[in-house]
Amino acid sequence: MLSFHGSGKASGCRSKCARRDEGRSIFGLRPADPVTLASSLKIAGSVIFRRPYVHAPVSALYFGGRKQDLVFEKPSGGSTAKRHHVRLWRALDAGDDGKPVWLGAATFDNSVGVSHYTGQITHHVAPDVDAERDQLAEDLAAAQKVDATYWVGGVGPTLFGRNGGGDPYLTDGEIAFSRLVAGCEAAQSAPISLPAPPRIAAKNAVFAWLAKLWRTWTGNL
Repeated sequence: MLSFHGSGKASGCRSKCARRDEGRSIFGLRPADPVTLASSLKIAGSVIFRRPYVHAPVSALYFGGRKQDLVFEKPSGGSTAKRHHVRLWRALDAGDDGKPVWLGAATFDNSVGVSHYTGQITHHVAPDVDAERDQLAEDLAAAQKVDATYWVGGVGPTLFGRNGGGDPYLTDGEIAFSRLVAGCEAAQSAPISLPAPPRIAAKNAVFAWLAKLWRTWTGNL
């Protein structure tokens, strides 16, 4: 998981850096179209005929019983069979510093297939979800939209998890926080990186070793 916080509309997504006309210039993320019959037919055509659909719809995911507030995606290849995307929930109107907090779930769709549980056509998600989390945080920092980063303990490490579609995943269970620059302006220097507490750093080192073994064993190098 990852999280953003900032001031007012600059909290991550309703600012100028997230509008459709700005998406191409900031690490390639674009808003997803809503799920409708028309958009569903269009994404099916994208997969079957291998043609681009850069605003393809993304299915609903629920956090605390609430569907995501915003969705952004970045194509990978010539169709929507493979794509990076992030769902965002406005988790708090005001955090400890009085600024809104957004919680995000970033994943990479690496193929289209059948759900292991329901038999429905769906995207399959790449198992290394932390790689997507870390890449999005790096993209935000590279775009000079972040002034500080730090880590917060989340659900804990998982090596043999299954998502709602039955796809395997692994995660260190940490939440990466990125504090966004006020007004979505460009940061004047590299973001401050607050180190993880020693206990968390030790846990992450052990998990990184286990995750390396997992990738070797499953062929996900």
